[in-house]
Amino acid sequence: MARIAGVILPRNKRIVRGLAYIYGVGISKSEQILNEAGIDFNIRTDDLTDEQVAKIRSILEGREKVEGDLKREVTTNIKRLMDLGCYRGLRHRKGLPVRGQRTKTNARTRKGPRKMAVVKKKVV
Repeated sequence: MARIAGVILPRNKRIVRGLAYIYGVGISKSEQILNEAGIDFNIRTDDLTDEQVAKIRSILEGREKVEGDLKREVTTNIKRLMDLGCYRGLRHRKGLPVRGQRTKTNARTRKGPRKMAVVKKKVV
């Protein structure tokens, strides 16, 4: 069981896909890392040797921002936009789409589930 950047990689997956479980590492970045380390893409995470894990770990620590550092940077950037009061910051604050998407329809992921209109009965 390989543990890289504080993440336990899934068992019995190809290492290219397994590295993508680390926040900040996608498929293309994991391919670049494996090329630099000289590791075959098709090897399974269970079959990694300790030397290979150490190579991957050293490459990630050396040049990439992943996991906690990257999450902290993203949240501080969003907080900065909100403090500035710019348009993007206001959209973040209201929980609406930030990049110009329409909101009359769609945008349910950002806005949350629909709120039903409350109908009051007449009192006679």
